[in-house]
Amino acid sequence: MGHHGGVATENAVAQLGTAPTTTQKRPGMGAKSVKDMVLSLAAVMLAGLVIYYFIPHSGGDGVHAVQGGITSSVDSARRAAPFPVLAPGGLPKGWTATEVNYDGMDATDAIWSLGYIDPQRQYVSVQQSNGSAAVFIPSVTTSGVKVSGTSTINGVVWAHYQGSNYRALVLETPKVTTVVTGTESYAAMDAFAAKLSDTAY
Repeated sequence: MGHHGGVATENAVAQLGTAPTTTQKRPGMGAKSVKDMVLSLAAVMLAGLVIYYFIPHSGGDGVHAVQGGITSSVDSARRAAPFPVLAPGGLPKGWTATEVNYDGMDATDAIWSLGYIDPQRQYVSVQQSNGSAAVFIPSVTTSGVKVSGTSTINGVVWAHYQGSNYRALVLETPKVTTVVTGTESYAAMDAFAAKLSDTAY
C-alpha cells in the first residue's frame, strides 16, 4: 500500500515538475499559433482576391464593377478638387463603372479619373487634371497626337486625339484639362461627353 503511495507521490512530483514548464510555454506558443493562423488566412484570402480580380474566371470576362457605386467617390472628389469634377448623368442601362479615383496629393496637379465599360463592351472614361496639359494629355491618351476633326458638344469645341490604344476628345481651359478617352468611336464618345456635368452622376 505504502509502496503504491510512493509511486503516486513520485508521479505527482513528476507532473508538478513538468507542469510549470508546459504552462509557461503554452501562452507564447498559443498566441504565436493564432497570429500565424490569422496571417496565413489573410495571405490565402488576399491571394484568392488577386486571382479572382486579375484572372478571368468562368462566366465572367475580367470586368468588375466599382463596389458600392460611384456616388460617395464623386461627392468626395467634388469637395476636394480645385476644379469642377465631371461625371455623366443619365447613362442608359448597360454602362458599368470600373474605375473611379481622385488623386489630390498635389493640389497643383490633382487628377480625377472615372472609367466605364459600355453596353458594346468598349472602354470610355473621363479624366481631368489641373496640372500640365503637355504632360497630362499624352499620359491619358497613350501618347496621343492631335488629329484633324473636332467635336462640338453642348456648344463647346473639343479637339480629337489618337493614341496607341485610345482615341480621345480633349478640352483645355485655363483651370482644367478634360479628356474623354476610349476604344469607342468619336461619335459614341461625343454622346458620353454630352452627358458630363459637375452636378450629375
